[in-house]
Amino acid sequence: MTFVTGRPAPIARFPVFPTQWTMTVYLRSLETAVPPTVLVQPEARDVFAAQPGLTRLGQRLVRACFDASAIDTRHTAVAEMRADDDSADPVFFNARTRLLLTPSTKARNDVFVPEATKLFVEAAGKALAACDGVDAADVTHVITVSCTGFFNPGPDYKVVRALGLDPGVQRYHLGFMGCYAAFPALRAAKAFCEADPSAVVLVAVAELCSLHVRTSNDPDTILGSSLFADGAAAGIVTAHAPAVGATALALDHFETTLTPVGEESMAWNIGDHGFEMVLGTYVPHIIDEHIVGALAPLLAHEPELTGRPYLDITHWGIHPGGRSILDKVEAKLQLTESQLEPAREVLRRFGNMSSATVLFVLKHILDLPAMAPAERVCAMAFGPGLTVETGLFTKLAPARR
Repeated sequence: MTFVTGRPAPIARFPVFPTQWTMTVYLRSLETAVPPTVLVQPEARDVFAAQPGLTRLGQRLVRACFDASAIDTRHTAVAEMRADDDSADPVFFNARTRLLLTPSTKARNDVFVPEATKLFVEAAGKALAACDGVDAADVTHVITVSCTGFFNPGPDYKVVRALGLDPGVQRYHLGFMGCYAAFPALRAAKAFCEADPSAVVLVAVAELCSLHVRTSNDPDTILGSSLFADGAAAGIVTAHAPAVGATALALDHFETTLTPVGEESMAWNIGDHGFEMVLGTYVPHIIDEHIVGALAPLLAHEPELTGRPYLDITHWGIHPGGRSILDKVEAKLQLTESQLEPAREVLRRFGNMSSATVLFVLKHILDLPAMAPAERVCAMAFGPGLTVETGLFTKLAPARR
């Protein structure tokens, strides 16, 4: 050992970066997938309203919730929900008698395993194919997300096998977090890329909410039945810059906030006949009261945004938990109708797909014609707790001439 002044030479245990050192991490591709069976909202309303055991108040609540949902169509992995289904031994819905059945939680999860796997693999495969310059051999990490079922080896394993990824790829699964879980997944992917600039992270989210719908006189259950649907989304996150002219989303900042009230207003529990959603009617009011405070930590990352009108941020990717939530966000932040259009359009066409939904909204924003080479995007999702996850991004795309 060499001694300089009577003491051992110092050992550098951790790399030291300049205080202003930053690395841009990008969402280089974002793709979606939905199951083939489509639910038309008025038809679904009539089925739920005609179930035996509903009180007259329950029937009125069904009609009111479905009609006020601002949803036209939803997708479901339950093929039995087709009006022309002729299954000999139906489990979820008897198309001949028009009766909703009561399968056990196990029976519902038995459908989740193959059907969620299909959506995870389809969305992940599309995202990988859409990312120029990246192929299966480049993927170093896989993060999967779902709160609507469980199995092991899980969806992270299934994606690795189906897409022929390196069997040594690092795998992570975020389970049972709820509608905001896409943000922790993207935030973790960003952290992996910042720790290792060569990392390529595949993030895949799939939710089969329709497995857990049921007939009930309970207002929360009725509201959930009018909103929830199935879908998947996946993307590639990496610090490798996109090619010139390619569309990408720079992941600038993330923040998490818990509102001071609302723990009992939104929850997700496991029952004997499926998972039970608690979605209280007071949730939109909680969001209305606390959304400004929830945005403050995020916007504080860029002081030039603090104090400016929220509508100065070009795009808003809001999780459409329901029409009333979008109405409250638009009014409270004084946004324009066009800034809420991506969220409302996703709600109209696909319903609420839990954690996958906000990625559908971001996909809609990425697909819009760009008016400038760099456009800011503020996104947020809400979930049990009441938890508010927020993200500030930059859409990079060639501007329309």
